Amino acid sequence: MNTLLNINPWSIFDDLLNVNSRAFKSIRSRAAGRFPPINMFMDESAVIIDVELPGKSASDIKLELEPQAVTIEDSPTVKEGEEKREGEWRRRIELPFRVEAEKANAKFQDGILRIELPKAEALGKRRITITD
Repeated sequence: MNTLLNINPWSIFDDLLNVNSRAFKSIRSRAAGRFPPINMFMDESAVIIDVELPGKSASDIKLELEPQAVTIEDSPTVKEGEEKREGEWRRRIELPFRVEAEKANAKFQDGILRIELPKAEALGKRRITITD
C-alpha cells in the first residue's frame, strides 16, 4: 500500500487504469528518461544518427527503415524459459526527407550505434502533357 510520502505516480497510473499495454510502458519509459541519448547531424546529402548504447551489442538492437523514418528498438535476445527484460524501448524518428534505403548503413562500435541515412535524389519538376 502506498503512503502519502512514498507515492510512485506510475503505480497509481497502473492501478487506476489496470493496464500493462506496450503503449503505456512506452509512456512510462519516456517519462522516466529510459531512452538512450541520441545525437543527429544533417547536411545537404545525409543525416547521421548516433545512439549511445553502453552494455549493448549489435544483436540487441533492431533497425527498421521507412521512406521518411527510422525505428530503433532494443530487442535483446531472450533465452528459452526467460521473460523479457525490463527497460526495453522503441524509438521512431521522423525525417523531413526521403531516404535511399539501399545506401543506408549502420555501424556499432564502442557502445555507439551510428546510422547513416543518405537523402534520396530530389525529383525535379517535370511537365506533363495533357491528352484529349
